[in-house]
Formats: sequence, structure tokens, C-alpha cells
Amino acid sequence: MSTVFTKIIDGELPGRFVWQDETCVAFLSIAPLAYGHTLVVPRHEVDRWTDADPELMAHLMRVAHRIGKAEVEAFGSARAGLVIAGYEIDHLHIHVWPSESMADFDFGRVESDPDPERMDVAAEKLRVALRLMGDAEHVPAEED
Repeated sequence: MSTVFTKIIDGELPGRFVWQDETCVAFLSIAPLAYGHTLVVPRHEVDRWTDADPELMAHLMRVAHRIGKAEVEAFGSARAGLVIAGYEIDHLHIHVWPSESMADFDFGRVESDPDPERMDVAAEKLRVALRLMGDAEHVPAEED
């Protein structure tokens, strides 16, 4: 059975994509710690990050790094948070979000009903920042 992430990747469920390449995608979390909270997800289902090939992990971290830099730029945050937890969905994913302090790492504080318009604005801010950083080839159009 496909994971919810595979269904998003395959277009069966909606997603606000900010990155797509042959190995992975990145889209906004539907339960964000902050607007701009992005999940970097391999296209191929891997349950635990420790089961992933080192090459895949290196690629995912490179993409997470680009996303984090774009978040700091787009949202003016002090830092970009990064966590690999893997308890919510059995499909490897890296959380990356704009962060101002350690309090921003509390997953008990996620926004359970984020404003769709603010989510759309956050996704476009990230796309613009990634394009300006030279990553346009991996940034989908808003309608993708």
C-alpha cells in the first residue's frame, strides 16, 4: 500500500511543491511548525532514514540545505530547523522550517489548521527564493 507521501508525489493527493528532481521532492507540511515548513521526501519509499543508501541521504541533505537557505532568505528567519523523525509516516522525510529559537522545535506546537492563503504565499516565497539562488530547474510552477 502506498504511503500518503507517495500519493502526494503521484498527484493522487494535493501538495504545495517547491522542489522536484529525479530522486526527491519537497512540499509544504500540512501541519507546519512555521509557515514555510517543508518536507524533503525521496520518490522511492524508504521507511527509516537508517535504511536509506548513503548516496540518497547525501542528496536529500543537499536539497534540505538548499531549502533551508531559501527559508532563511524568504522569511528572514534566524535559522532553518531540520529534523528527521519518521514516526508520523512510514516514508523517510526531512523536516525543514524557518526557526527563531529552540522553542520552534516543539512538534506539539504545530499549526493543525493552517491558513490556505498563507500556505500558498509561503510556497511561492520559497519558489522565488530557490529560483533566485539558481535552482530554477528544480522549482515547479505554482500550478504543478
